[in-house]
Amino acid sequence: MKDHTIKIIRKAALQVGAPMLLAFMACNAYLASNQLKQMNKIAALTLESSIIQAEISAVLKDLTDMETGQRGYLLTDDPSYLQPYNDAEGRIGTDFAGLRIALANRAEGERSLESQLESLADSKQAEMERSISLRQQGYRHRAFMLVATNEGMEYMARARGLLSSISAAETSSFARFEREKNTIQSKALAKTIVANSCLLILTACLIGLIRYYGKVLEQEAAQNRQELAVRDLRLKKLTSALSNQARSKTFAIEANARLLLENYGGFLPQQGHEYAEQIKEASAQMERLRQDLVDNPGSNSDQKVA
Repeated sequence: MKDHTIKIIRKAALQVGAPMLLAFMACNAYLASNQLKQMNKIAALTLESSIIQAEISAVLKDLTDMETGQRGYLLTDDPSYLQPYNDAEGRIGTDFAGLRIALANRAEGERSLESQLESLADSKQAEMERSISLRQQGYRHRAFMLVATNEGMEYMARARGLLSSISAAETSSFARFEREKNTIQSKALAKTIVANSCLLILTACLIGLIRYYGKVLEQEAAQNRQELAVRDLRLKKLTSALSNQARSKTFAIEANARLLLENYGGFLPQQGHEYAEQIKEASAQMERLRQDLVDNPGSNSDQKVA
């Protein structure tokens, strides 16, 4: 009863262990996929922050190039200094559009700073165009007086301040994204280690149980073969004993029938002789059948099975 219970428990463990292993593998794959999605999301946010920083640098470069070209032209009256001014003037609209798009998913505060920055850039550009126009018309002193009011310098200082504020906000966001990424990576590593360890332990237990169950089956098969051999030996002994007993009986019947015919054949009617001959023939047939059974037990068994 105890061995039967143990067998049932082993079989149930195997039946439950394999589905559990598959379920655990599916769960592990789901966790890995979820962690990958989170990492991709953080990577996208980090890329957005990098793009915003690049757009901030581009806008600052445009304003700086425009101011440099303005000052150079005012001082030298050389039109070649207007080339960087014109180039930056052509780029700044595109760069501001890129900055607006990049800040579309950011907080309202950052978008408000960008709007203020565009307004200041327009004011700064208008101030530079007025001074350049005065210089082109020959009003050198009036152009310098306009610059001396420090109106353009104030616009530029405020623009740099707004750009610095937006850049600082993005630097903070970038740092937050990095912390979140590191946290996700740490959690993912811990979950992966735990999940893979559990998966390894479960797999090892299942393999060990399968090997143990295989050895038990081999032992049971060997025990069954041994028991079958013992039973076969007993059957052979029983068959031999029955065969010898049947042989002695058939021999006695045949001998009695022969003696009956030899000693009392003259007194028996014709029908009695026929009965005696039939007894002898039946005895001989039984002996042949006995010999066939004893000499070829396997062949007879195979013929019966066939």
